[in-house]
Amino acid sequence: MAKEYSDAEFLEYVVKALVDEPDAVHVDRKVDEMGVLLTLKVSAPDMGKIIGRNGNTAKAIRSLLR
Repeated sequence: MAKEYSDAEFLEYVVKALVDEPDAVHVDRKVDEMGVLLTLKVSAPDMGKIIGRNGNTAKAIRSLLR
């Protein structure tokens, strides 16, 4: 049986594989009437790696989460 909050764990797993400082990665999950909001925090030097050129890495991560 799948875990209830596997989306946040999956996001954390993927991002930790991409950054230089995996210990600085933190995912916050909030649910409200509009849906689920995942907030990602990484160290400042790793921010560019997660966003990617023209936001392509961030878009790919969003696609994986869907």
